[in-house]
Amino acid sequence: MGMTHAAASHAITSGIQFNALTAILDASFTVKLVILILIGMSAVCWAIIFTKKRQIDLLRASNKPFLDMFWSSSSLDDIFTKSEKHPDSSIARIFRSGYMELRKMAESGLAKGDKTRVPALSGLDNLERSLRKASDLESARLTSRLNFLATCGSTGPFIGLFGTVWGIMEAFHRIGATNMASLAIVAPGVSEALITTAIGLVVAIPATIAFNHFMTIVQHEEVELNSFSSDFLNIAKRNFFKE
Repeated sequence: MGMTHAAASHAITSGIQFNALTAILDASFTVKLVILILIGMSAVCWAIIFTKKRQIDLLRASNKPFLDMFWSSSSLDDIFTKSEKHPDSSIARIFRSGYMELRKMAESGLAKGDKTRVPALSGLDNLERSLRKASDLESARLTSRLNFLATCGSTGPFIGLFGTVWGIMEAFHRIGATNMASLAIVAPGVSEALITTAIGLVVAIPATIAFNHFMTIVQHEEVELNSFSSDFLNIAKRNFFKE
């Protein structure tokens, strides 16, 4: 009787002792596969977060000096030459795109209002389209790979929930096979299953926070890009597109 009581106590103690690593190692192949998928998603998410933060930091650090130089210069040719010193500036890239289009129009006579060629307004439309295209490319560069963060943020908990459901199904299958439904038998299997939901949340929460944070920054940067494009277009109108 004493031996039976000791064995039961040991089984209950073993069931209560639990840690995340044990739960992962004791899980079934399907649950382990789900955990590996979630770990892979998390690793990619953090890689995107760090690279995107570095990209935005470099962009912001380059945009301000370029804008200071742009507004303090009196020659577009001089600005174009100096813009090469700001390779990480999105605004500098937009300027170079607009400048090259303006040079093409100047060489073709569009910006001089040559009545024997296409009217000056057509040339202005070309410049506007060039600036818009460059701005769209910069926006796409800023938002690249952010969709993966959104995907992980929305699907991570559900992938973890799938692992949990599968693990609980296997736990109940083991209970049915052993004809034992004590806490010591049920608890370990349920704990192993629930670990996937926890990992899914660990993946989803940082991904969602990072996505919302970066999208706020992207919206702010897009406003600055559009503002600069409008300023450049106004400068071109005043100085090159005359009746």
